[in-house]
Amino acid sequence: QVQLVESGGGSVQAGGSLRLSCVVSRYTPSCMAWFRQAPGLEREGVAGVYTVSGNTYYANSVKGRFTISQDSAKNTAYLQMNSLKLEDTAMYYCAAGVYCSYGYPLAGVPDNYWGQGTQVTVSS
Repeated sequence: QVQLVESGGGSVQAGGSLRLSCVVSRYTPSCMAWFRQAPGLEREGVAGVYTVSGNTYYANSVKGRFTISQDSAKNTAYLQMNSLKLEDTAMYYCAAGVYCSYGYPLAGVPDNYWGQGTQVTVSS
């Protein structure tokens, strides 16, 4: 059974940093990504990475502040979040897939998988 386990979420003051991790088990993805969803808003892609090429993609709202990386040997993806803002508050989800677009696993596609999420709360 494929598993994605996220960790690293928590509460932080604006301007602070957090690092999220996502460990994938029993699966070798072509891409891994982080999505987020705030209450009342649609889910949005934050950052994606192709596991072989290492090519990365970012939402405009996080460019220059967030960095996605991955360790293929450990089947783990990371999201380093710096200069956090209030609007970064959301549930963050890891996704891994073999069907990808710009580094993001396509939703609703068999053989793409999602984690349970980890909460990130940024306060003033």
